Amino acid sequence: MNEHTIRSVVILGGGTAGWMAAAAMARFLNNGVTRVTLIESEEIGTVGVGEATIPPLRTFNSMLGIDEHAFIRETGGTYKLGIEFVGWGDIGERYFHPFGAHGHDLGGVHFHQLYLRERQRRVLPDISAWSMSAVAAQAGKFAPPAPQAQSAVKDLFYAYHFDAVRYAGFLRRFAERNGVQRIEGKVVAVAQRPEDGHVTALKLDDGQTVGGDLFIDCSGFRGVLIEETLETGYEDWRHWLPCDRAVAVPSAYSGDPDPFTRATARGSGWQWRIPLQQRMGNGLVYCSDFQQADDAERELLANLEGAPLAAPRHLAFTTGRRKLAWNRNVVALGLASGFIEPLESTSIHLVQSGIARLIALFPDRRFDPVERDEYNAQMHELYADVRDFVILHYKATRRRDTPFWDRCRTMDIPDSLARKIALFRGKGRVFRENRELFATTSWVSVCLGQDIVPQEYEPAVDALDEERVAGALEEMRREYLDIAGRLPSHGDFLRHISGQPAAPAVAPAAPAAAAGPTFSFASESPFDFSADPL
Repeated sequence: MNEHTIRSVVILGGGTAGWMAAAAMARFLNNGVTRVTLIESEEIGTVGVGEATIPPLRTFNSMLGIDEHAFIRETGGTYKLGIEFVGWGDIGERYFHPFGAHGHDLGGVHFHQLYLRERQRRVLPDISAWSMSAVAAQAGKFAPPAPQAQSAVKDLFYAYHFDAVRYAGFLRRFAERNGVQRIEGKVVAVAQRPEDGHVTALKLDDGQTVGGDLFIDCSGFRGVLIEETLETGYEDWRHWLPCDRAVAVPSAYSGDPDPFTRATARGSGWQWRIPLQQRMGNGLVYCSDFQQADDAERELLANLEGAPLAAPRHLAFTTGRRKLAWNRNVVALGLASGFIEPLESTSIHLVQSGIARLIALFPDRRFDPVERDEYNAQMHELYADVRDFVILHYKATRRRDTPFWDRCRTMDIPDSLARKIALFRGKGRVFRENRELFATTSWVSVCLGQDIVPQEYEPAVDALDEERVAGALEEMRREYLDIAGRLPSHGDFLRHISGQPAAPAVAPAAPAAAAGPTFSFASESPFDFSADPL
């Protein structure tokens, strides 16, 4: 510690972003000097519709020392193995974007290149048949692999669905136990240092003044500090991602929750379906140029699988990002930093990434511009990566049934995305650059799923024996099927970690596969029922 050490971090806004930041700061800045204060108002509330995540959140929870089973119980959570897309390529089509890899590379050649050659020789199932996560999802099965797992079950990757409001409450309790101070109140004035515009204090509606060295803006779309105070500016991406409205409603449902998210294309946007333990999360993301709010609400309600549990909530947004995520001594997280529609469940990950990069580049009170510039460069790259991948889903459609899809199919796209599509269309090549979030499996899933089929495959594939490759593919596919068959149902696993009995069998169990014993909850199982996250 020295005279330059940050003494006070002030987080403006609660919700998922604010309490994720507070929990991380409490864990990683526990140096006896730096105090963390979070200011929020119960009157303002939070958006709270982002309930689906991607696997890196497991790392965040694990680094905080959070018990995974307790987390699932307290947030009403379920497990997620990927996203099913319905009607995106064309009406009636569907495909699955799984977590984890497709199969295994052979001889240094990517699996999907082997698949591309093999499907020229014979009729093959969809490439998702070579994904442990996809096969388990389609069977409604789930259990996390044990750390010592040696079979293909180790290829099962997962994330979570949960109630975002309950997750924020869960993290609040964690953060407060670790020293974070919460102050109830609304900001009515912001004090700045005259010489450089740095924020020095926030004045609240009860007359209290909260000073700080570093301020984290989690105030939502308003961006009270990053925009209203510092006038940072916003990059509008609606010319590529035209959806600018959403309507959300929870609904009842019966039966066990699916271990995957579903995104169904509609006439002027798309509908999400996120299964939690006690309810289904639903919403319709749409473009106001083509659909009015009342029509969107009627369309959403007409496509629910159960009775609505609350009045629909309407949201307006502008897809894009702040021109600077870190400006002076203010760092914006969550909706204050930017917004990309939740098609690939990246909203919470963008918060997590912002927090991780801030801790890695944590400043002192001199606020070295080099640290700030590096943070902004990394966050800009991440947002652009997510933006391009989401645009891909719209651009790759073949739908011609509505003006909205005509606009998406024919729109200009960023050069960065056009280059990736051209590389894939030629010989199925995918190159992961810099700190890109989405890896080869993701690009292959969406491109093939929406009928961007390479004209050829990589020449290196022809160096491998055809019969050997065919045998390896068949062996992988059968192993995934066998393991999925021995997994418990997703519902039974959730009941197990909640201490509830398994659901009664409705039909005789299938005979055990010859490759291994039937699944059990015993300690010798290849699946992990411990409380420790991976």
